[in-house]
Amino acid sequence: MSDRRIRVLVAKPGLDGHDQGAKIVVRGLIDAGFEVIYTGLRQTPIAVANAALEEGVDVIGLSSMAGSHLPFCRKLRPLLDERGLGDKVCLIGGNIPAADFDELRALGFTGIFPTSSKIAAIADFIKERVQ
Repeated sequence: MSDRRIRVLVAKPGLDGHDQGAKIVVRGLIDAGFEVIYTGLRQTPIAVANAALEEGVDVIGLSSMAGSHLPFCRKLRPLLDERGLGDKVCLIGGNIPAADFDELRALGFTGIFPTSSKIAAIADFIKERVQ
């Protein structure tokens, strides 16, 4: 077992300018012992994929409140695969309608955390999947 902390990238996709929730999640994950890289607002799929590769993260997390999560994830998935990041844990949180869960899971976003989710649930999900 390694003493290395789990590295988590948190990004805000597209034109979504609401980052208070993302900042709360970032702080909560840091408090839970993770190393967190927050890319900030208005990220493109290629910027997220490149940051995940450059930072050597274990987890890629998106925080979406603007409703563009499906098109963004559809573009991001092949970019992650091209960079050899297809095995990374991917999660998404925010304003995510239940009707979108199946497609998000099919795209590899196995962790889906609507706005009412607890930080502990997110942290537990990550710990269970990253060894």
